[in-house]
Amino acid sequence: MRFKGRSTLRRLTARGTVMAVGTVMAVTTGLSGAPVVQTSPAAGALSRWAPCDAGAKPGAECATLSVPVDWARPDGPRLDLAVARRQATEPGARIGSMVFGPGGPGDSGVGMVVGNIGRFSPEVRRRFDIVGFDPRGVGGSNPVACSADLLAERPSPELRSQADFDATMAYNRRLRADCRARTGPVFDHLDTTRTVRDLDALRAALGERKLTFYGSSYGTLLGAQYAETYPRRVRAMVLESVMDHSIPTTRDFLRSEAATAQDSFREFVKWCDAAAACALRGHDVRTVWQGLLERAGQGRLENPAKPGTALSSSDLVNRIAFRRFYSADYAGLATEIARLHASEPLPASPTSNMPLPLATPVFCSDWRLPVRDYREYASLVSTMNRTAPDLPHLLPIHMVAACLGAPTANPRHRLDVDGAPPILLSNAVHDPATGYAWAVSVARQLGRGGVLLTYEGHGHGSVTRGPCMQDAVDRYLTDLAVPPRGTSCPAVSP
Repeated sequence: MRFKGRSTLRRLTARGTVMAVGTVMAVTTGLSGAPVVQTSPAAGALSRWAPCDAGAKPGAECATLSVPVDWARPDGPRLDLAVARRQATEPGARIGSMVFGPGGPGDSGVGMVVGNIGRFSPEVRRRFDIVGFDPRGVGGSNPVACSADLLAERPSPELRSQADFDATMAYNRRLRADCRARTGPVFDHLDTTRTVRDLDALRAALGERKLTFYGSSYGTLLGAQYAETYPRRVRAMVLESVMDHSIPTTRDFLRSEAATAQDSFREFVKWCDAAAACALRGHDVRTVWQGLLERAGQGRLENPAKPGTALSSSDLVNRIAFRRFYSADYAGLATEIARLHASEPLPASPTSNMPLPLATPVFCSDWRLPVRDYREYASLVSTMNRTAPDLPHLLPIHMVAACLGAPTANPRHRLDVDGAPPILLSNAVHDPATGYAWAVSVARQLGRGGVLLTYEGHGHGSVTRGPCMQDAVDRYLTDLAVPPRGTSCPAVSP
């Protein structure tokens, strides 16, 4: 499948087909739309670079990279990965290519290069060709496709009985079978260990003897496992907002996610108590928030995105609060809470969750989060609610429900990296999604090669949080100058 940028997305949408992984699972309406996995004679060959389709900002070039669906069968079926680049703005100072590893899972590396190149500093853009790709199963790279009707039947992730648990297990089996039939053979080969092989094929196809890599959020799992697999093929690697794949149990994973989310809520309350710009000044923020949660639970809180309909408790937490925590937009969150607090209560009515991010097959392939039965599930929910009393129904417990029964091809483990150069990790102290403790843990797993650059502020993503952070990362990427251990940068006002 040749990537055709936004025009392809428009054509797919016009056919009644939506493809996106991470924020929502890809949806198709018929088996006839299942992608055809192409065969190519050249292993790891990039097609010719050409301008991306209309709608892309000028200067972006797109191509495809042919890779095996199953790296254990290199002569078997193949797929084409969508790739994009912007060449270094000063060719005479060019160091090489830097590959960006997108987050999610489900974010588009092509979309970042095509539409959001400002994400990278002028110095990095001057010295490197910036290259992004859509990981297998995402965007333009044989995206996962599932029945819209079946997705609409998704049971509530808020399980309340063993019958609910059994029904979810049965639904997950039906959904996986449907998605496999519509997606094709790549569906069973979506885990990060396969994407590591794709990334190395991309490095070779770009003509780079060693990889310069910048991974953000979920992309840090790809970077870390690449360094573990090919340590001597790394030139430089930045891991920003770090995933820790070594967490031993489902309970530990959920507890750590709840703790970092609750930390962001506490920081928001602290800011609101002190900031003149807080729209909730003079109110007890927690009391107001708990009142909104109660109204949402009763189906009496109006959804600002769909007037006249009720906003669920889960959407209040994950779509209203958590999204603002990502950008540390405390003023915006306070204004939104104040608006909801002042709104007229709806008559009690049923609520339905907006399409929250489903646990994609990529995530389920990478994270084995087993739950034996409803009793254990309820215990996990209680653990999360004790850890994050202000944020019930957090997304990670929904992801656990959506992954029930799924096979995992990439077991959790501690990193074993031997022979890699220094790797730079970057994390905010108050990151709502990838807590600072995860970055500390991964730095320790990397041993002498792991150097953690600390941002003393808030939000998900830290490299672009002010000149102190950006300059340290730029020097590392361009000159391989590693900041001294223990380096931290002050918080910058949002």
